[in-house]
Amino acid sequence: MLKIYNTLSKKKEIFTPLNPGKVSLYTCGPTVYDYIHIGNLRSYITADLLNRRLTSLGFEVKSIKNITDVGHLTDDDLLQGDSGEDKMLKKAKEEHKDPYEIARFFEKAAKEDEKKINIKKSTFTPRATEHIQSMIKMIEELIKKDFAYEINGNVFFEIEKFDSYGALSGNSLENLNIGARLSDPHPDKKNQWDFALWLKAPKNHIMKWESPWSVGYPGWHIECSAMSTEYLGDTIDIHTGGEDNIFPHHEAEIAQSTCASGKKFVNYWVHTRFLLVDGKKMSKSKGNFYTLSDITQKGYLPSDLRMLYIMSHYRSQMNFTFTSLNQAKKNRETIQKTINRLKTKNKFKPKNLCINKFKDDFEDAMNDDLNTPKALSSILNLATEINKTLDTSSISNSKEILAFLNNSVQNVLGIKIDINDNQTIPAEINEILTQRAVARTNKDFKLSDELRDKLKNLGYSVEDTPTGQKLTQI
Repeated sequence: MLKIYNTLSKKKEIFTPLNPGKVSLYTCGPTVYDYIHIGNLRSYITADLLNRRLTSLGFEVKSIKNITDVGHLTDDDLLQGDSGEDKMLKKAKEEHKDPYEIARFFEKAAKEDEKKINIKKSTFTPRATEHIQSMIKMIEELIKKDFAYEINGNVFFEIEKFDSYGALSGNSLENLNIGARLSDPHPDKKNQWDFALWLKAPKNHIMKWESPWSVGYPGWHIECSAMSTEYLGDTIDIHTGGEDNIFPHHEAEIAQSTCASGKKFVNYWVHTRFLLVDGKKMSKSKGNFYTLSDITQKGYLPSDLRMLYIMSHYRSQMNFTFTSLNQAKKNRETIQKTINRLKTKNKFKPKNLCINKFKDDFEDAMNDDLNTPKALSSILNLATEINKTLDTSSISNSKEILAFLNNSVQNVLGIKIDINDNQTIPAEINEILTQRAVARTNKDFKLSDELRDKLKNLGYSVEDTPTGQKLTQI
C-alpha cells in the first residue's frame, strides 16, 4: 500500500487514484532557455521514481511534463508574474538567435540528458507555445466567473476572490500583506499580489499572439493549468515539482484551475527539496553550477548521479559533493559486480539463499513515501549476503535473485546496471571491444584507455575482470 507525503495536507496519505488502476501525473518541466542542471534533474528523478513505483504496483500511468518556452519571466518568483524579462527572449538576445531556435535546442538537450540518466519518457511533453488557445480559453472562463479582470490589455487573477489562496504554501493574502510590499507593482493591478494571466506585449516583443484583450503573451502560471487540464482533465491525481515551485507557481495553479473548473485541481502534491552544492546554493557565479555533462566529463556515469539522488530521500535537503558522488559510484559498482558474480558459475556445492526479507524490506521502503535510502540499503545488504555465500557455495536460486535485482534496481530505482543477456550488442561496439582486447593483450594500455573512452562516448562502460571485459550500457 503506497503512502505519499502530500504537501497540501502536510502528512503522509495512502494513495488512492481517481480512477481504479489508472494514475494521472503532471510534472513541471524545464524552461528551455539553458541546460538543465543537477538540481532540476533531482526533481525530475523524484517524478520518475514515482512513475516507476506506480507502474510496478500495476497502475497505468499517464504522465505529462510540460516544456515552458514562453512567458516565464525573470522575476516570476515575486508572485505577480508581470515583471522582469522573458527568459527565452533574454537568452535569445545574448546568443543573437531566434527565441524558438533557443527553445528547440535546449529542449532537445534536456530530453537527451533525461534519457542518459534513465528518466522514462512522459506520455506527452506539451510545449506552452503550442497551447496558447487553451490558455486563452481558460482566461476567458476566469473573467466570465469574475475571478479575473482586464485593464489596458493586461489580465490579472484577483486573489481576494479565492478564499483558499495560500493553503499549499502558507502564504495567504493576510500573511503576504503583513510582509514587505512589492517594490514596483504593476500599475494596472487592483491588488499588488494579483498575478498575471495575460500581458500586453511591447511592439518589439517577438513572442506574441492575438487574444481578445491584446496582442500579447501568457503568464507563466496559466500555462501548466491549461496544459494539465487539456491532457489530464480538471482534477488530477499527482502533481510534482521542486519546492521552489510551491510558491508562487503551484499556489497560483491551484487558484486559477479551481476557479475555472469549480473542481479540486490536484489530490496529491509532491515536492522535492532543494539541492545544495558543498553546502551552498548552486549558482554559476559561485562556480558550483553543474550539468549532467559536467559530471560525466569528470569520469562518472549518469547512473552514478542517479544513485546519488537515490541515497537521499526526496524530501530531505541534499548536499552534492564529489565525495558523496564517489560513494554513489562505489554503491553502483558493488551492485554491478555482485550481479556479474552471481551470473558466473563456480564449482562449489549449491545452496539456496532466501531473499524474502530483502524483498519485503525493499517493498516496505518504496511504499513508505519512496524511501529510497532504505530501499537501497536492502539491496546493498542483499549484495553482502550474496558475496558471502558465493565465497563458499554456489547459489541454487540465482535466477530468482537476478530477477529481483533486475526489477528492483533497474525497473523501480531506474539505475542501469547490466545489459540484458538477450540484448544484441551493436556490431560497432563489438568491434571496439575486440580491438581493446587485442590492445590489452599487447600491453598497449594507452590505446586500451582510448578505446574505453570511445565506448563511453557511445553509451557503454567497460570493466576488466578476471573473466574478461564486462560491458554495461550507460
